[in-house]
Amino acid sequence: VQLQASGGGLIQAGGSLRLSCAAAGRTFSSVSMGWFRQAPGKEREFVAGISGSTRGTSYKDSVKGRFTISRGDAENAVFLLMNNLKPEDTAVYYCAASRYSTVVRTTVQDYPYWGQGTQVTVSS
Repeated sequence: VQLQASGGGLIQAGGSLRLSCAAAGRTFSSVSMGWFRQAPGKEREFVAGISGSTRGTSYKDSVKGRFTISRGDAENAVFLLMNNLKPEDTAVYYCAASRYSTVVRTTVQDYPYWGQGTQVTVSS
């Protein structure tokens, strides 16, 4: 099972990026998926998640209204559209597949499958 994240880069504050996560090895269309991020010296934190069954979403408070998670089941992929980026959004972003199909969990331990991460750097 592989999750491949892409789309990161260097961008000025106020700009937008769209992260993609492609899955290979199994189908994740019925599994809840999440995006996490980890800044230097900090713990990995939940950013956004989407349910595998209801397609309901959940977001970290600081990204609500700016980030949108979606999924493309035909592509076995999940996306994170990030608008109005801020310097504090700078981190390595990881996509992950949950062990649950309905609920969206926010803890690292509930996600057994992880991608390799993509760097997002927002300059002020």
